Amino acid sequence: MATSSTRLIARILWIIPVILVFLTINQANVAIDIHRTLVHGEPAIARVTEYFSSDRVDVSYDYINLRVALADGEIIEKEKLSIPHSFAAELEGKTEVPVRVLRGADQEIVIASVGRAHWRMAALNSVMSLIALILASVGIFYWNRFLKRKGDPALRKVEDPS
Repeated sequence: MATSSTRLIARILWIIPVILVFLTINQANVAIDIHRTLVHGEPAIARVTEYFSSDRVDVSYDYINLRVALADGEIIEKEKLSIPHSFAAELEGKTEVPVRVLRGADQEIVIASVGRAHWRMAALNSVMSLIALILASVGIFYWNRFLKRKGDPALRKVEDPS
């Protein structure tokens, strides 16, 4: 039995849930890392060396460069630290911001004033990805099952009503 292009596409669509699994896991890890730094990191004051905000309709991109002097004299510099566009206005024009620093962590520096909202946003992204994963998996499963049981509706012959 030859496989129709519709059945082939329905099978290939299983790539979408696989991608959503990785996205869900990634966003959950980001949320956990930000939260861990926020809770367990040491407080410090970071000097803003550069602030960039692109407020274009098609692409919004915001980042901040920070120089953090820790209590033991160590200096950590972070360049192009991405910040969510919705938080950018709160940081605009500031020369110093309070941060939390957890050395060696994946999210080593978290801006204290937006940290709580930032980790919650990442957690919500993970939840939304999980919901999309479930919906896509169910839809693709039932579409594949339908095609296996009933065949491709596009290949059915239409009966003449007259």
